[in-house]
Amino acid sequence: MMQFYKKREFGAFITDSFNFFKLYGKNYFKNYILINGLLLILTIAVVIFGFKEIFGQLVGSNMSGESYYFERYFEDNSGMLIVAGILVFVLFILLAIVNYLYPVFYMKRIAEGAQKIKTDEILGDFKRNAGRIFKMGIGMLFIVFPVTMIIVGFSYVLLLIIIGFFLILLVYPTAFNVSAFLMYDYFNAKRGFMESLSYSIRSQFSYPNGNEKSPYWKYWGASIIMFVILYVVSLVFTMVPMVFVYGSVLTSTPDGNFEENPFAGTAGIIFFVFYGISMLASLFLSNLMFINAGLMYYDSRTDLHQKAELEEIETIGINE
Repeated sequence: MMQFYKKREFGAFITDSFNFFKLYGKNYFKNYILINGLLLILTIAVVIFGFKEIFGQLVGSNMSGESYYFERYFEDNSGMLIVAGILVFVLFILLAIVNYLYPVFYMKRIAEGAQKIKTDEILGDFKRNAGRIFKMGIGMLFIVFPVTMIIVGFSYVLLLIIIGFFLILLVYPTAFNVSAFLMYDYFNAKRGFMESLSYSIRSQFSYPNGNEKSPYWKYWGASIIMFVILYVVSLVFTMVPMVFVYGSVLTSTPDGNFEENPFAGTAGIIFFVFYGISMLASLFLSNLMFINAGLMYYDSRTDLHQKAELEEIETIGINE
């Protein structure tokens, strides 16, 4: 059994994140697939069939001498595209909610002493917290997201004087950690949204008692490592279809059809299938990032460390 409420150093976040999946991975991903499987399938289908059509029209526009071919395509199919856009938006919102909050609810139950989680229990957590999920979504959309975009945008502007590159390296992991801490605290501490947001920001830079060394760099470092792992794995899946498409361009005999729409036919299908697999791999690997963030959150809750240790000692005595 893994102890969650305890102090961890930088290396421990990485190793314990992988240890978590060694201990609970089979049960974790079984429930994850049962809860999120249909949404994942629908998302991949949208990517393969929907984006394939749009990208094909984008690349093939103006190839036959029609200067407004792409604009005309949208005008002729505006009704269908609006409905499809709304459905895709709803689908991605649902996918984001499940993908972000599933690790939160699962870790909360494990941290409370559960050994094996049932799918119905996690679904029950989603239902019981529907109101809080809605409030959190509103807060994320109108408070956290705009502020994050302003800071990120400012960092990109500063790329012109080099310093923006270093700011981006700091901003992205920090913004992710703040968002993850916010979700963990909002559903673990039962605080209000603004209270949890305040805690998630303060906890990046100091522990509650204020007498210990700032945890910022170990939180930042652990997140950077997870970002690199996710990026490398995703890049492998992304490069395969790109190599295939460029190989087809260089080796195929020009006949006008492929050049007009390189995403049509076998090459296009293979490209988007691999792109879908890359997206699927990224979604699964994102669980590693959220589990890592959860361990950091439990590290920050020093107010509960001693209580958790006493409960563990009592449990050992009972088991003996």
